[in-house]
Amino acid sequence: MSAGARPGGAVSLADIQSPVRGQLERVHAELWRIVSDDSPLGEVNHHLMGMRGKMFRPTLVLLTSAVGGRPAERAVRLAAAVELVHLATLVHDDAVDHSVLRRGMPTLNSLFSHQISVIMGDFLYLRALRELVTDEDVDPLRVLTDASVQMTLGEMRQLAQPVALEFGEEDYEVLIRGKTAALISAACEIGALSGAPDWREPLARYGDRLGMAFQIVDDLLDYTGTQETTGKPSGLDLREHKVTLPLIAALREMSGASRRAVEEFFATSEPTDADIAAIVAIVDEHGGLEYARRRGEQFALEADEALVGLPDTPARAALGDAIGYVMERRS
Repeated sequence: MSAGARPGGAVSLADIQSPVRGQLERVHAELWRIVSDDSPLGEVNHHLMGMRGKMFRPTLVLLTSAVGGRPAERAVRLAAAVELVHLATLVHDDAVDHSVLRRGMPTLNSLFSHQISVIMGDFLYLRALRELVTDEDVDPLRVLTDASVQMTLGEMRQLAQPVALEFGEEDYEVLIRGKTAALISAACEIGALSGAPDWREPLARYGDRLGMAFQIVDDLLDYTGTQETTGKPSGLDLREHKVTLPLIAALREMSGASRRAVEEFFATSEPTDADIAAIVAIVDEHGGLEYARRRGEQFALEADEALVGLPDTPARAALGDAIGYVMERRS
């Protein structure tokens, strides 16, 4: 198991953030400063700050910056820029999907309007880029813009997905690398650039593998979680006819009645909770959930291997713990 595994209990995000707690508090202040600087929509700004969630990506920026000792001073602003891009993707995703809830909270487009949601997503992207420009260091800017392009292409691939049930594992990995892993890898690479440039490549690789594991766990939670733990209805991906790794793996083992049941489900425009529960049971019966767990564990192991040879510092230990946190999370 990964270095994040701890005997006697689950990995705590608070423990992971401990080595950079003071800097992370400054990231919160930076986010508020950046968002409120130009925006005339105070109510929208307050709601955006409530969407920040667990600040996992800024934590990774600060920890990777501190691998050699303490995080660099500019890592705080870089961490804020990464979180702004993450917020922008959430706002745009909710607008594209016409979602009404995000982590149990109303989305911007449900509270205000679809137009405001789209424009605010653009605003967050651009403010993040402006923060990087003020540094006059092109490398972090290049890393974050490259990740933003990958995320955009990932969303386009998902929207342009042809016949849903022909979506294979290779297609899925390309999708989640763009959709999720690209930004987590960028967070780690940007942190390294600011404070640990000698370990830029292994930390970027660590972030990529961690991001792949993160999304696989997220897709598993859609099958195994409940609204209380995830902040969204269990089976939402299935409800929207999105094909993720558990179903992809199960389809390879299906034939006859099970395959027909899945095909009929995907031909149903408004599946019921009972329909979703039936498909979850079929996927589990054909090994889809177990296969996805094993694949997530493989990416977690590769993330752990990327940390081999890094300095033995509290930040390095926290990055190892972050692997366990990703694999054990319930939301």
